[in-house]
Amino acid sequence: MKTLKDTPIGSTATVVKLHGEGAIRRRIMDMGITKGTKVFVRKAAPLGDPLELTVRGYELSLRKADAELIEVE
Repeated sequence: MKTLKDTPIGSTATVVKLHGEGAIRRRIMDMGITKGTKVFVRKAAPLGDPLELTVRGYELSLRKADAELIEVE
């Protein structure tokens, strides 16, 4: 299983499935990350956390702990 956390910087991935339960899953979905969405990994912060993503035309910062819950291909 490849997660968004494992996606190399500068590449695009497609969301396959969201793992997690309740409020965390809902928050990720509210950010626009749903099944079939293309996510571009722009860069990582100097210490590696958080990741900066481009989702549906806007910029988003996401912690690696949350990115680990997003399965991509």
